Amino acid sequence: MPWNPDIYNNFKDIRYKPFYDLIEFIEPVNGMKAIDLGCGTGEQTAILADKFKEAHFLGVDSSDEMLEKSKSFEMDNLQFRKSTTEETIESGEKWDLIFSNAALQWSNNHHKLFPSLLNLLNKGGQFAVQMPVQPDNKLNKILIELVDEEPFKTYLNGFKRDSPVLSIDEYAQILFDGGLENIEILQKVYPIIADNHDTLYNFISGSALIPYIERLEGIQKELFIKTYKERIALHFPKLPAIYSFKRLLLYGKKI
Repeated sequence: MPWNPDIYNNFKDIRYKPFYDLIEFIEPVNGMKAIDLGCGTGEQTAILADKFKEAHFLGVDSSDEMLEKSKSFEMDNLQFRKSTTEETIESGEKWDLIFSNAALQWSNNHHKLFPSLLNLLNKGGQFAVQMPVQPDNKLNKILIELVDEEPFKTYLNGFKRDSPVLSIDEYAQILFDGGLENIEILQKVYPIIADNHDTLYNFISGSALIPYIERLEGIQKELFIKTYKERIALHFPKLPAIYSFKRLLLYGKKI
């Protein structure tokens, strides 16, 4: 799936707020072996490595486009590697900190994924994850409704990516069963104030919209974008608009 770092970073300030909230949970540990799953351009991983200077960080991402940007952020305690979350799990390598900011929503079957990740934690290891609450966010809801309609259902050959993001209760149980203590789980709204509807479209075009747009070409793609923009305008009739973008923050420490 091709990512465009420039489009993604147009909303850097908005995307960084939950990142900074998440890292406040992390306890500094000398010699901590840490991994950032879905590190993107590596800029946030570099912030982590600078904040926790006694730790050793590895940033992993599956996107060549994103990792190309990460080269400028490498330092003594920070390196990068191309890998998926699933490949990281298969390696069986253990960690003192597993961190992921707005990435694990791209991996399927969280009932299986999260226990597998927790098994990679050393004793005393920390788990810190943030994800958008896709099933509850309005732009995602509009998108899922649209791809279920004709002619787009046909254009996409029935493709639809249902969000794997679970409920707070389900994550609480998974973290508890995984042997974590000091569990912190919270849902927080990070509002986006948009002066126009294109701002809302541009925000989602850099993330959840990508797997649909890449499957369309020409007139089909143009109609899909046009219709989606019209639906956004219909659901946000008042400008400036406030988009109550919800995110889930998870933290715990391995007993």
